[in-house]
Amino acid sequence: MNKALTAAERVAIARHPQRPNISDYISALFTDFFEQRGDRLSGEDASVLGGVALYHGRPVTVIGTRKGKDLEENLLCRFGMPNPEGYRKALRLMRQAEKFRRPVITFIDTGGAYPGLEAEERGQGEAIARNLLEMSRLRVPVVSIITGEGNSGGALALGVANRVLMLENAVYAILSPEGFAAILWKDAKRHEEASELMKLTAADLQELGVVDEIILEPGGGAHLARSITFRQVDEALSRNLNQLSKVKNLAAARYQKFRQMGTAAPRKENP
Repeated sequence: MNKALTAAERVAIARHPQRPNISDYISALFTDFFEQRGDRLSGEDASVLGGVALYHGRPVTVIGTRKGKDLEENLLCRFGMPNPEGYRKALRLMRQAEKFRRPVITFIDTGGAYPGLEAEERGQGEAIARNLLEMSRLRVPVVSIITGEGNSGGALALGVANRVLMLENAVYAILSPEGFAAILWKDAKRHEEASELMKLTAADLQELGVVDEIILEPGGGAHLARSITFRQVDEALSRNLNQLSKVKNLAAARYQKFRQMGTAAPRKENP
């Protein structure tokens, strides 16, 4: 791991526009992806991409936040900030995965849930809270991979997993460093200082027990050698899914994992 980079530099890498996104990971790691749309309640949200795929021949459900690859797609996806429909779509797919006993794999890269008035009117807070509750109860393996930014409840709504993996230069926090600085010091320009205080890097979060494993990146970031990044993610994902297949009570193990975050006691899973 490159320990020379500052937290602020890692934030910049995590936000790099050429960094691999959910579409890239689906193309590189999965076959026969069949996208499913809509929340069966209100509508479709392009900022959450999800569906059924094969992973090394095994049926899985894949869900992730999508920022978009160009300006038109960025605007359509609100730069990766989901509306309630996106979270409800994700939950619909996770319930479907449980019904058919498929592992759930989520890819997280979001600045947070969309804060617009219409999103709040349609139940943004309730949608996120419902995902947290229902994900904690899933009886199938859940692996979440933080690939870029993972901010606020908008990220956690896809992150209640048995295993939380994080790319080396990704970040995971309660809000953006700019937002943190604006609240604490009334000065968003102090975001670099905020980045250091927030303990948002992969190394910080692994030490706190929030992240289970760090996936190393090529020098300079995942976008500079995508094939290496995909190979690293594939190895970590495959290994963790194999380990979780031996856990009898996945919901209980997931609950115990989150209850013990931030404590000195080691986490244990009942094989």
